[in-house]
Amino acid sequence: MPMRRVAPLAVLALAGAVALGGCGRLERAGEGGVLGEPDASAGPWSSRPATPTAGTSSPSTSPALSPSPTLIPTTTPTPASSPTSSASPTPTTTAGPTPSAGASPAPSPTRTAPLRYGDEGPRVRTLQRRLRRLGYWLGAVDGHFGGLTQQAVFALQKAAGIARDGVVGPDTRRALDRGVRPQATLTGDGVEIDLERQLLLVVRDGSTTLAFNTSTGSGEPYTSTSGRPAIAHTPTGSYTVFREVDGQDDSELGQLWRPKYFNGGYAVHGSPSIPPYPASHGCARLSTSAMDMIWTTGLMPIGSRVLVR
Repeated sequence: MPMRRVAPLAVLALAGAVALGGCGRLERAGEGGVLGEPDASAGPWSSRPATPTAGTSSPSTSPALSPSPTLIPTTTPTPASSPTSSASPTPTTTAGPTPSAGASPAPSPTRTAPLRYGDEGPRVRTLQRRLRRLGYWLGAVDGHFGGLTQQAVFALQKAAGIARDGVVGPDTRRALDRGVRPQATLTGDGVEIDLERQLLLVVRDGSTTLAFNTSTGSGEPYTSTSGRPAIAHTPTGSYTVFREVDGQDDSELGQLWRPKYFNGGYAVHGSPSIPPYPASHGCARLSTSAMDMIWTTGLMPIGSRVLVR
């Protein structure tokens, strides 16, 4: 009888030892051992043969499932690397827009810089040739932007209906490129004075052959030679040249260079001042050089027609 009691006690002692061995393995695994595998530091009981029944293995498998959540947090931080990759936003490449290199058109203004009184060189010579081809009289083509070239530019600007500043800027250059020429209304031969545009045209067979800047009656009040108040104007109408003076003709109203009279005291004559606007007492002013050319070439003989409109 005593022997039968000892046997059960021995079995209970062995089962207790196995139970303690399973908790030890779970604790060691929680500290960093591989789950489901024996750890060498777990104690000598871990190396014993697994004589216990399935009851001993169940504690080792059940804790193996519970620590698995610890693996998930270790893998989830890895997405932190994605922000580093997204930190390479290629839009930074747009910050270097090479369109700044498109500022190369800046040199163009130097190539098309305005031409004005006093300029010299091949560009002025090219301008003079173009003006002459269009019929704007300027004397000799000498590459010097002098008073006669300025007079021709005034005439072109008047014909084109643009600012009359005597400077060859963008608008004037476009007028040159378009080949702007004033059209005459006079049929046959003669001289036409356009009061609105302040142009004097030499007409042959109804076509304009030469165009000049002119300055006619200013519309301002003045005192006439008879002492009466008068308005400076140029009367319109169709006339003929009836008198001329080959030289300077002095009058109380001023000096007239080589005048061609077509209506009483009204004449086409040379003057040192021909602004691009009406400024005379009523005559049609031209440059003295232009008046000399008209005399030399016989463009306004006695009896020739003069149309003022």
